[in-house]
Amino acid sequence: MGRVPTATGMIVAPQPEAVEAGALVLRDGGNAVDAAIACGLVQGVVDPLMCGIAGFGSMHLYLPSRGVHRLIDFHARAPAAATPDMWADRISGQARDGFGFLLRDRANELGYGSIAVPGSLRAYHEAQAAYGTRSWAEILEPAIAQADAGFVVRPRVREFWLRSDDSGRAPNVERIRHNPAARRIYCNEAGEPHPLGTRVQNPDLAGTLRRIARGGADLFHTGELAHEIDADMRRHGGLLSVEDLRDYRTDTTEPLWGEYRGHRIATNQPPGGGVMLVEMLNVLEHFDLVALGHNSPEYIRVVSEAMKRATADKDEYLGDPKFIDVPLDRLTDPAYARKLADSIRSGERAHVERLGRPSESRDTTHVSVIDRDGNAVSLTHSLGNPSGVVSEGLGFMYNGCMAVFDPRPGRPGSIAAGKSRFSSICPSIAFRDGAPVLVIGAPGGTQIAMGVLQAILNSIDFGMSMADAVAAPRFSATSDAIDVSNRIPRYVTDELAALGYEIVRSPQSYAFAAVHGICIQDGIPSGGADPATDGMTLVV
Repeated sequence: MGRVPTATGMIVAPQPEAVEAGALVLRDGGNAVDAAIACGLVQGVVDPLMCGIAGFGSMHLYLPSRGVHRLIDFHARAPAAATPDMWADRISGQARDGFGFLLRDRANELGYGSIAVPGSLRAYHEAQAAYGTRSWAEILEPAIAQADAGFVVRPRVREFWLRSDDSGRAPNVERIRHNPAARRIYCNEAGEPHPLGTRVQNPDLAGTLRRIARGGADLFHTGELAHEIDADMRRHGGLLSVEDLRDYRTDTTEPLWGEYRGHRIATNQPPGGGVMLVEMLNVLEHFDLVALGHNSPEYIRVVSEAMKRATADKDEYLGDPKFIDVPLDRLTDPAYARKLADSIRSGERAHVERLGRPSESRDTTHVSVIDRDGNAVSLTHSLGNPSGVVSEGLGFMYNGCMAVFDPRPGRPGSIAAGKSRFSSICPSIAFRDGAPVLVIGAPGGTQIAMGVLQAILNSIDFGMSMADAVAAPRFSATSDAIDVSNRIPRYVTDELAALGYEIVRSPQSYAFAAVHGICIQDGIPSGGADPATDGMTLVV
């Protein structure tokens, strides 16, 4: 493993306060792991419905100075009390993009029953202990200081709080005022979400973080915090228990590798979304995308059909490999990709089976960082869907990850005790001649792999800078329809509609995941923060 120092360090993420915290860690001599975890912890303070200590994710570590290249996967797991058929008689539909199932009583997405076993804090602590250069308490300091100061409601935070759609999913405003503790933090006395520019105070979270700074992740998983969480779950009929917290373990895995136009792509293993990324890149290598023209009708058709095929395979085959046999070799086989490419070239359309109507969730966040020694971290972490639950006195919101499990028994994504559900998160690093050239990832629910795919194509095929690659108009096809952002011209989509495609135009100019990445050329990093967020890049 070659060590390739860079001229500067760099960090990029959707929240300026978190980016600054990570940059200060780098400036003070911390490494990429220190910076990523400090940034991630602050993200949980300033974007508390996107991520936090009761969430899940995947951390991609490339540390050539230590001879380390691996992932720490910390997917949320179904509690031991969960059973395959517990919601089978309540199904009302499925999100069109595949991100979750809808129940008539919303028990899987809102409230105590929606909470899966979290892994974020365990993963942060393990990574810091193994690979960081700063103490755990030092890494918590920025998050504690931010929680003491409160956070200001930024435009994208406010937009997310108020977002609603026609999916049948609970509006986010219901999540932030679902229980009294959440309502006191995120709403004014009238019960309305705090307006733009409001400084939100959460002293309970500051107190919890101070306790964790002293006691580490064990406090949350086996110590006094675990018992406080357990007591609250018991009072309100939650599935999560102190035994679930005690038994939680992260998974350390080798990267899943793919090849694309002379690059090696390292990404995460199932139940993460890396396999979808590799499958789509394998298919698209059979097309001259530059000759098709960026975002031309034929380009969109070809890339969308690759997306649809990967989505259909995900629905049929992907899940937790501890519980099902995932045909990984077949899905990433170049011969299989060639077959799929031939069917796209012939004009054949893939079909993606769905039960219900559209929904996109972006309650996830990401950080990409590289330090001067060439160590890189790509970290995607999330609450899945925020559950709307904050335990009295603790200050953090729990994940709502049970919403994505399939409530129909006997399927790859069905509920089972201890099982992780599929997630599209795919923190990735691309290499050329053995050196990293892209450090990339995104939030965005089912759209994550689609957004990361397009940013990689924009960079490798079209030579865009990272800033341009993450800002270029995107589209997505995770159903039979093609969803397009509002900056893709109608004269382009009219041609696709004439071919018989259903086109769903987003009202947003920037849509379908929020990609954040770093490109490294000749030892010089350059970053891109997706304009869909309030994020930024800092050079250190």
